[in-house]
Amino acid sequence: MHRRVVLVVFDGFQLLDLAGPADVFAVADLLTRGQGYRVEVAAARAGAVRAQNGIEVTAQAALADVEGPIDTLLVTGGLPASERSRDPELPGQVARLASGARRVASVCTGAFVLAEAGLLGGRRATTHWLMAGDLAERYPDVRVDVDPIYVRDGDVWTSAGVSAGVDLALALVADDHGHALARDVACGLVVYLHRPGGQSQFSTQLNALTPRSEPLREVQAFIDANPAGNLSVPALARRAGMSERHFSRLFTEQTGLPPGRYVERSRADAARRLLEVTGHPLDRVARESGLGAPETLYRVFRRHWRVSPGDYRRRFHSEENRP
Repeated sequence: MHRRVVLVVFDGFQLLDLAGPADVFAVADLLTRGQGYRVEVAAARAGAVRAQNGIEVTAQAALADVEGPIDTLLVTGGLPASERSRDPELPGQVARLASGARRVASVCTGAFVLAEAGLLGGRRATTHWLMAGDLAERYPDVRVDVDPIYVRDGDVWTSAGVSAGVDLALALVADDHGHALARDVACGLVVYLHRPGGQSQFSTQLNALTPRSEPLREVQAFIDANPAGNLSVPALARRAGMSERHFSRLFTEQTGLPPGRYVERSRADAARRLLEVTGHPLDRVARESGLGAPETLYRVFRRHWRVSPGDYRRRFHSEENRP
């Protein structure tokens, strides 16, 4: 039996917010031999809807004409979304459809539409990190958490910017059909089943610049892929084919972070990923992330995120696993 998914778009929506989840649901349907999902696209008016990048898609139905039970109602985002949320037609129709939906979700700034529709009051939610402050200011009853890629609070799911819609859709598939199917969908699309880390502003790789020098780019990639390896300055300098002094100076100039600080942040990100996706005890997390001991793990988490590793794990899973 198909699960009915209604994807809501508007003029100026972000195309990937639509295409990413739609492809996840389509692949899931293919792998379940037609027992997965039936996707519909709806907008204020049926017909052509232009995305922010200029590509037009066809909305099969006007929101006002959508009737009947819905399994998943998902609102896309885009630059105009926060302003569209002030238009009573869009959030009003979303609120109407949500009342007959098993669950409701948003990608990126689609959270503004959910908030205006009264669906996020008292709930924890996320959105694109650039807009999180605006969401919190405009809707003070929403508990905005800028860090997660997606957040589940009961039957309402929200996700971070743009490509995070794929992460969200995979999580919805896993919730419906189990981890194995979601993993197969992710493999088919060549994406992470669970993306490493949180939003981009917390990512070591994106906090640092990409080096201009090819040897330094290779070293940077090696650090991120081998957190438990020998990442001392002498070892990294040898890998780059440079003297320690020259390596340290160039790495700092071209990434904006000294090697030691970059390594610590990369290992902290690795530890956070392990806390998110495994049940490993803290000593194993510390060892596999290259931080060595639980005491070091604790100090690094307190320094970078002002939370203990245990509290981070509990916070991450408390809302995600809520029935």
